Amino acid sequence: MLFSSLFFIFIFLPVSLAAYYLLPRKWRNLCLFVFSLVFYAWGEPVYVFLMLFTAVFDYAVGTLLERFAGRPGPRRAVLAFGICVNLGMLAYFKYAALFVSTVNSAFSLSIPVPAAALPIGISFYTFESLSYAIDIYRGEAPAQKSLIDFGTYVSFFPHLISGPIIQYKEMQAQLRGRTESMEHVTEGALRFLHGLFKKVLLANNLALIADKVQYFGHPSALSAWLGALAFTFQIYFDFSGYTDMAIGLGRMFGFILPENFNLPYSSRSASDFWRRWHMTLGRWFRDYLYIPLGGNRCSTVKLVRNLAVVWVLTGFWHGSSWNFAVWGAYWGFLIICEKLFLQKWLDRIPVFFQWLYAFLAAVVGWVFFSYTDLRAACGVVAAMFGFSGGTDSLGVYALITGAPILLLAALFCTPYPARLLGWLDRKGRTGLALRSAGMTVLFLLSIAALVDNSYNPFLYFRF
Repeated sequence: MLFSSLFFIFIFLPVSLAAYYLLPRKWRNLCLFVFSLVFYAWGEPVYVFLMLFTAVFDYAVGTLLERFAGRPGPRRAVLAFGICVNLGMLAYFKYAALFVSTVNSAFSLSIPVPAAALPIGISFYTFESLSYAIDIYRGEAPAQKSLIDFGTYVSFFPHLISGPIIQYKEMQAQLRGRTESMEHVTEGALRFLHGLFKKVLLANNLALIADKVQYFGHPSALSAWLGALAFTFQIYFDFSGYTDMAIGLGRMFGFILPENFNLPYSSRSASDFWRRWHMTLGRWFRDYLYIPLGGNRCSTVKLVRNLAVVWVLTGFWHGSSWNFAVWGAYWGFLIICEKLFLQKWLDRIPVFFQWLYAFLAAVVGWVFFSYTDLRAACGVVAAMFGFSGGTDSLGVYALITGAPILLLAALFCTPYPARLLGWLDRKGRTGLALRSAGMTVLFLLSIAALVDNSYNPFLYFRF
C-alpha cells in the first residue's frame, strides 16, 4: 500500500487515526501494531510472517542480552547469533539469487537459483532490529519488556517500507512517553501534504522523462543529460517526499521521527552530499560499522579500508545487482580522495565550482544507480560527455516537453520554498490564509493527478 494512493489517504489513514485516538492510551501501541500488520499484509500477505519472526526473534535476543548482564562471553555469543540470523535472512531474500547467478556465470555451473521474492522493506526493518540488539549490548538502551511495544517499533507503518531508519535508542522513550495533541496532528498533516506534492506532482512527472530516455537505448548527448537530470530530481522528490509523508504520519500519532534530507543538491562536496542525503542510513553505517572498524582515528591505510568497506556495503544495501556495488564504490572513491587531498583543493576554489563538482558527481552517480546494466550505464555517461551524437529529434522533444518540470524541480531543491513558508508564517493571519490556500490547491492537484493517472511508481520499494 502506497502513502500516495487514494485508498490510503481516504480510508486507511482516517480509520487508523480514528481507532488510535478513540482507544485508551494503554491500548494505542497495540492499535498501531495491528494496523501496521494490516498495512504490510496488504502488499505482502506471506512475508508479514517474516517480519513477525524478526520482531519476536530480536525481542528474545534483547531479553537474553539483558539476562546475561555482567557475563561478556554469553553476551557476545547472543549478539553474534542475532546479527548472523538477521543478516542471513537479508542475504537469502535479497542477495542469494545475485550471488548464485554470478557464480554460475563465472564458473559455467548450473546451481539452482533461489526464487524467493524480495520482501518489501526488509532492508529497513532488518537494520532497525539490528540496532535494537546492538544498543542493548552497548548499554545505550534497556531491553524492551513488552513484545507489543517492540513489535510496534519494528512494524510501525509510517517508516516501515521507506525509512527513516530509526535506531532503537532514539525510539524507545517514545514508545511509552510520547505526547499526542490536535496541534501535532495538524503539523503532521501539513508535512504529509508537502510530501504528497513532491511525490505525486514532481517525482511522478519526472519519472515519465527518465523512463522515456531509458527506452532510447543509445541516447544522444542531449537525451543522456535529460534522462540523468530527470532521474536525479525524480529520486530526490520520490524518496524525500515519501520521507516527508512518513515524518508527518509519525507526528499525527505522536512520534517525532528523525529528518532524512537536508537540501542535498546544495552540497559542496561528496562528503557534504552524504551528510545531507538519507542521513539516517549514513548515521546507521557510521555508528554500527564505520566507528567499530576504527573510524578515522587510525592509520591512512586503515582509513581507506574503513571507507571502502562502508561505501561498498552502502551501495549493496540499496539493491541486489552489481551496479549498486559500483555506485557505492564510486562514492567511496570520491570521499576517500576528499579525505586524503581533494578537500584541501576544493576549499580554495569559488563556492560555485564546489557546488558544481558535487552536483555533477551526484548526477553521474545516479546513472550507475538507475541502470542495472553496467555497459548501458557507461554508454550513457560516455554520451553525456560527448562520445555520442549531440542531439536527436527525441531528445529535442523531451527537452521541450520536460523543461518546465525540470526547472520547477530545480527550484524546489533550493532553500527558497522553505524561506517562502517562513515568510508566510511571519505574516500572521494573512500568511496563514495564503499558506492554507496554497496547500489546499496542491492537495487538490495531487488528488486529481492520482485519480487521472495510474502511473505512481516508488523507487525505494525495491530496496
